[in-house]
Amino acid sequence: MADVHTAKQRSYNMSQIHAKDTKPEVILRKYLFSHGFRYRKNDTRFPGKPDIVLSKYKTVIFVNGCFWHKHDGCKYFVWPTNNAVFWKNKIEGNKERDEKNYHLLNEMGWHIIVVWECELKPSIREITLKRIERELCELGGD
Repeated sequence: MADVHTAKQRSYNMSQIHAKDTKPEVILRKYLFSHGFRYRKNDTRFPGKPDIVLSKYKTVIFVNGCFWHKHDGCKYFVWPTNNAVFWKNKIEGNKERDEKNYHLLNEMGWHIIVVWECELKPSIREITLKRIERELCELGGD
């Protein structure tokens, strides 16, 4: 199927996609803060610059977009048909970089939680947020 946008429109749309403060990240951060969890955002001291760092729990949280990080089996991830080779290299590269960063963080002794964008959709959001809260409570703190 051909792209329904002109090259100029597509370029503009893509330029509006940002790496920080996405809607799913904001939803998760508001929930965590309202439940007493304190964190740092996008801490550059860690591999992969995690979206949320909870030092007290020695835990990092990555909020991954289903498309950009290739959420296997997710209805929101579909391989683009236009410029397919570029997108395959781009998305596979993102996935490899994620795995490398998770491995490095694991070696540093950090617990990693990956939250997918689709897990924060309104229909299942509450279940996901409660799961993350439970997981953090099990890890305890100081």
